[in-house]
Amino acid sequence: MTPRERYLACVTGEPVDRPPFWLFWGPWATTMERWKREGKPDHLNQRNLVPTEPPPATVPVNVGPLPSLAEEFISEDDDYIISRDLFGIVRRNYKHGESMPEFLDFPIKSRDDWETYKTERFDPHDPARLAGNWREQCQAWMEAGTPIQLGQFPTCSIYGGVRWLLGDEECLYMFYDDPELIHDMMGHLTDLFLTVFAEVVREVRVDVIHIWEDMCGKQGPLISPEHWREFMGPCYRRIKAFSVEHGIPVLSVDTDGKPDDIVDPMMETGVNYLWPMEVAAGTDVNDYRARWPELALMGGIDKRALARGPDAIDAELDRIWPAVESGRYIPDLDHLIPDDVSWSNYKHYALALHERVMSMSADT
Repeated sequence: MTPRERYLACVTGEPVDRPPFWLFWGPWATTMERWKREGKPDHLNQRNLVPTEPPPATVPVNVGPLPSLAEEFISEDDDYIISRDLFGIVRRNYKHGESMPEFLDFPIKSRDDWETYKTERFDPHDPARLAGNWREQCQAWMEAGTPIQLGQFPTCSIYGGVRWLLGDEECLYMFYDDPELIHDMMGHLTDLFLTVFAEVVREVRVDVIHIWEDMCGKQGPLISPEHWREFMGPCYRRIKAFSVEHGIPVLSVDTDGKPDDIVDPMMETGVNYLWPMEVAAGTDVNDYRARWPELALMGGIDKRALARGPDAIDAELDRIWPAVESGRYIPDLDHLIPDDVSWSNYKHYALALHERVMSMSADT
């Protein structure tokens, strides 16, 4: 099978010899530095240590702010750098290791701000959105049998896009203080995505539309199922209708945390693929396979096990293996690889997972 055929068969529940083998999640920068100190050869990375298949390749069209705000340096001290990103968010980043940035300011504070931002940076018909050589790239991917995706982090997002512009707490208050603003922002983002995607599907066979949300923590989603259905449901239904019209079989969502409470609302609107299934937040791929057998998953292997050594890694693979055998699941880590993971432990993980996945083909 080609990588595309295997991916689609696995995700849609068709007969397949084995799941794709990706090693999708890479290391933190500090993890890579550690691995080099521990003897990792320069020509090896997490994906070519053993043979892997390509995950979906993203069509490089622009659905973000355009023109984007250039990265702007604001200030620096011994520990932090403050800068403004392409959305207009002011961030403070720690200089001495990996950490989440501290978000200091956001570009939208009022309806007038949104109207200006929408007009100046979210024109769906800006020809620059379709600039570049994406046609040639997609043709090469189609010929190679690589699955092709529309949408990626951080620009293709419904809730995430609104939060990115308003701020985390400000966004949540706005669901109550000005719900029509939330509806307008989410609706316009959906207009933008589908306008650009419509141009791509005229020329490219697309397999998956991917939406990045990151709208859950270990306590659950940041909004209620009722709010999901009211605000996000209409947008997702439009995206699903577009997918059906253009023969795109996979509607994918990436959210960290524990999304249990919004799985049903998502599936009601056509979502059929969810990842990365973070174990530390309380998600369990075996539980999800049992509760939502029509929902495909990727991720779900506890990255923390890799720090504890080979026995813990093997036990973690044993834990998730019933989900692998049940189908519609691509086994992979549940996020990026932290710097408490040694190069030796990562090699053990990659080789052990490769051996297990490949043995499934031999058994069929």
